[in-house]
This record gives sequence, structure tokens and C-alpha cells, in this order.
Amino acid sequence: MKRIQTSFFLIFLTLGLSAQSLWIQPKHYSVHKVAEPIIIDGKNLESAWNQAEWTDDFIDIEGDKRPKPYLKTRVKMIWDTSYLYFFAELEEPHIWANITKRDEVIFYDNDFEIFIDPNGDTHNYFELEINALNTVWDLMLTKPYRDGGDAIDNWDIKGLKSAVNLSGSINNPNDIDQGWSIEIAIPLEVLKEGSNVKVPPREGDVWRINFSRVQWETEIIDNKYLKKKVAGTDKNLPENNWVWSEQREIAMHEPEFWGMLYFSETKSDESIAIDFDKDLNNEKVKQALYQIHRAQVVYRNKEKVFIKNKKLLIERSQLPSNREFKWELTSNGLMYWVKMTSPLTEGIIWYIDHTGLIRKKLKQ
Repeated sequence: MKRIQTSFFLIFLTLGLSAQSLWIQPKHYSVHKVAEPIIIDGKNLESAWNQAEWTDDFIDIEGDKRPKPYLKTRVKMIWDTSYLYFFAELEEPHIWANITKRDEVIFYDNDFEIFIDPNGDTHNYFELEINALNTVWDLMLTKPYRDGGDAIDNWDIKGLKSAVNLSGSINNPNDIDQGWSIEIAIPLEVLKEGSNVKVPPREGDVWRINFSRVQWETEIIDNKYLKKKVAGTDKNLPENNWVWSEQREIAMHEPEFWGMLYFSETKSDESIAIDFDKDLNNEKVKQALYQIHRAQVVYRNKEKVFIKNKKLLIERSQLPSNREFKWELTSNGLMYWVKMTSPLTEGIIWYIDHTGLIRKKLKQ
């Protein structure tokens, strides 16, 4: 965001070895507090929306490995003492949707999705999906699926407000549409469940967030939109997955790669100072820990136990223990934990365990 002031020079750290840490820089957005009442009607008519900045246009979930999305998607955010607000704009020449029942699998339609992890520990995070009929699927996840997390479908966002506005028609192949927009208000009180974050947020608080747009390839048959098939089969072509902050592969449930949402109590036309270099250094260490964890998960899924030998874990994770990331492994095969220190975060000891939970403490 151009209104974020930073006093740093980004240094992309390499280890000087063939094996090195995977680093994906998360996008960041400064969300400003507003006093104006917001009417949830699928439109951004309030002056508060005019002052909020757009995110970058969405990219493919795999980043530069895949073509740039052929339809534009972008989001704005604002907040007040009660709600976190979203306005999403989706370019779409053919608006369609079929699902009308709440908590169905909405991404079988084209949809817009929000993922929020208020305290950034990858546990107890929230997902919201909405299609062009304003049908909602809201769920809470105890931890990522890779770690055996449960998706709690019966959990609902109490007090959720959402509305869709169509610039065109829906389920009508006989015209060309411009797109659809979604306006959403999520109560802050709901978002503190399971995370112990303070709400309303304070100046400078940082949450993790990402957005996804699922877009299916369709064709018109008998005046209906039908998903295109893989040639010679009855299998649907894979959906497109477009996101705000890159996930490196088709895996939204890797919260360690989500973007960073900075809360500000200043007006949207005022600059805020953020120590983003410090936050990025923290993220580099956390991503290094998750690189180790993902290697452990892959090994466990195949061998039914976690790696116990550090040399083997270095080989599988491609993350050596050296000056940049010095780490120790303790593992009995059923459980493991890693302790890490780094000059990037002087004075902090980091830990990750077999559940994927990260903790940190100050050195004594």
C-alpha cells in the first residue's frame, strides 16, 4: 500500500548453498478505521469506501508459474469498532451460480473467498465463501488439513452481513455482463474466537488474511452454462484459483503464506508508520520453520512417523542448520518439535511442533 511508510531496504536473504529457505513475500494492506455507517447493499457508495485503497489485482495462486488471470479481481477493506468490512469487485462477462443452500460447497460455483487468521498461528482460523446468489459457506478450521484439522461447518458467523450487486444478469447466456460485487461485514467479536486477539483491534495490530476467487471454465449448451470437460472424459477441467497473496501452489490452507493486514485508527488519507522490515524478518523465520514442518508432514504421510534424524530432515526440508537459521530437532517419531534462532530476530527463540503450532519466547 502506498500510504505505508517504511524505513527499510528489503534484503532477500540467500544461504549461499544449493539448499536454501523458501521465501514468499506476503502482500500487505493497511485497513483504516471509519466512523461513517456502512450499509451492506453490495455497492460501495459511502465516502469511506472512496477513501479506501484497492488491493493489488489478484494473481494466480501459484504465482508466476501460471498465466496472469484473464479477469480482474480486487478488494477494499475498512473497519469500525464493531465490524471488519470488505468490498470485492469481480470482472465477469457471464455471471452464473446454482447453489442456494447455506454451507454447501460453494466453490463448485464461481465464488469469492476470505481466509482470516487473527493471531497468525495457523490454528483456529476462519473461511467464508460466497457466490453470485449471495449464498454463504462459513466455517472455522481448528488447524490446516495437513495437520489433521477439522472443518467445523456448523459454526456460523453470528451477525454476518453480506450483499451481492450484479452489473448484468445472472444465469442468462444471452447477454454479456460486466461483473459482480460483494459487500461484507464480519463482526469483530466473532473473529476473536479461538485466537484471544483483542477486539476492537489496536493501532498497529497485524492479522493474517488472504482472498481467493474460484473461476470455472464454462461453455453454453442448450442455453445453460456448463463446466467444460477434459477432452474425451466426463471430468471437469480444473478450476482457476486466483488470489491476492501468492500461495506457491494450489493450497489455500497454508496460512503461513497469507497476506498481512495492518489495522490503523488513522483516517485513510493519513500515513501510518509500520516497522515492516521487522515483520518481514519474523516471517522469514516462521516460513523457515514451516518449511521444516511441511517436510515432516510429507514424510509422516508416507512413513506413518515423523523424521527423528536431523540429517535426514535437512535433506528432506532442504533447510540446513547454519548461521541464518540455526535449529535443533527433538523427535520420537510420534511427535516432534524444532527450536530455532536467527540473527534476523535477535533475542527470540522460536519453536514449532508436530501440530504445526509456532511459539516464540525472549531469550533470558
